[in-house]
Amino acid sequence: MLNMAEGLDRLRTLAEGSVVAEVARAFQAAGFELAVVGGPVRDALLGREVNDLDFTTNASPDEILEIVTPISSTQWDIGRAFGTIGAKVRGEQVEITSYRADSYDGVTRKPTVEFGDTIDGDLVRRDFRVNAMALQVPSVKLIDPTGGVEDLVAGILRTPTDPNVSFGDDPLRMLRAARFSAQLGFEIEANTLDAIGRLRETLKIVSPERIQGELVRLMQTDDPARGIRALVDTELIEEFLPEVSALRLEVDEHHHHKDVYEHSLTVLTQAIELEHSRHPDAAPDVPLRIAALLHDIGKPRTRKLEPGGAVTFHHHDVVGSRMARKRLQALRFDGDTTDAVSTLIELHLRFFGYAEGTWTDAAVRRYVRDAGDLLERLHILNRADVTTRNKRKASRLAGAYDDLEKRIADLREQEQLDAMRPELDGNQIQKILGIGPGREIGEAYKFLLDLRLDEGVLGPDVAEQRLREWWAARG
Repeated sequence: MLNMAEGLDRLRTLAEGSVVAEVARAFQAAGFELAVVGGPVRDALLGREVNDLDFTTNASPDEILEIVTPISSTQWDIGRAFGTIGAKVRGEQVEITSYRADSYDGVTRKPTVEFGDTIDGDLVRRDFRVNAMALQVPSVKLIDPTGGVEDLVAGILRTPTDPNVSFGDDPLRMLRAARFSAQLGFEIEANTLDAIGRLRETLKIVSPERIQGELVRLMQTDDPARGIRALVDTELIEEFLPEVSALRLEVDEHHHHKDVYEHSLTVLTQAIELEHSRHPDAAPDVPLRIAALLHDIGKPRTRKLEPGGAVTFHHHDVVGSRMARKRLQALRFDGDTTDAVSTLIELHLRFFGYAEGTWTDAAVRRYVRDAGDLLERLHILNRADVTTRNKRKASRLAGAYDDLEKRIADLREQEQLDAMRPELDGNQIQKILGIGPGREIGEAYKFLLDLRLDEGVLGPDVAEQRLREWWAARG
């Protein structure tokens, strides 16, 4: 619950901060208005950490640049066409934008940039009421023309104007609604939610890169499942990630299986909890979180109803991995993220074979080898994938994974698992076999690597003997 007295105290603290105060003095001395705007005001009122400082002013971009140059170490004007000048003041990055009164053509989400005359006009054009507040400085006056404070108190998100107009102007705001709902823990107001459902197809005019950016920001929140639910309930997710809503499989009266959609959201939530507990100071692990959300997307395509009421999803790990790769590439994710997510999905069933029976050391080595630098993420994903309500089964699986991690640690200490290579390199192989570079060297290298995985450290002499025996057997 927002305590307004405490919130106003935090606004005064924000206004009196060294960076804000210095910028405010400079604009006041030049005869212009200045206000901290949007997210910093919202977060200060809520008692959340304020990270980025955004200002708005009645000064033009040229005037802004002239004012901030003497008080900043660096300036950049890459956003000048949109009225924005950036600067670094006392080591902190700030952005200052002229009052805006944009209009949209309804065909693209790029506005026709028009500068406004009043701060109220600037605020009304913003995405949500809780982001349409400003703190005028240095006078420390809260400006709230649309009722943002009331929405903060109520914990709801709604647009400053008719949501049909707001989302029609910029469809990306629909994705932001889901993100802010997850970030702030707020409900999306009913009319706003309905408008998202009606206008979801307008998201087609937004570039994949922009959609990806909002999806990443959503996954960086502490409760992305809340935002995912909003996207699925409004069907907006059908426009860019339909594999998630497809997880809501139909269940007939004769065949029963767990709710894959709810299971996936639970896995996502549990993965974040494990991420925080195992690595409390680390940044949000977006590839891990995406893998947790998508780990079962292969199930709808592989579902088979068996006689007797059983339901199977054979090879859904491999199918899901391919589906995830294709989708992330369409959303223009970078190669490292795409590779990490698809690999984690492909490997996420391996552990359940361990839980059914003790693996050999060779199987443990292969598990580590195949996971590579994704091993810790795979640990978290596999632990999070246990959502059974059967306490005995959950305890057994947790114990099995504890045992697997201990065995990996023991083998790592004994055998340097992180440097999993054959005991002879390519040059040694060529010398021993008396051959030059070619396909046979690669085959010999694979033989020695499999030998290393299956039997552990043998020593170079034994490795050479086994290599000669393998070569002789080839004829």
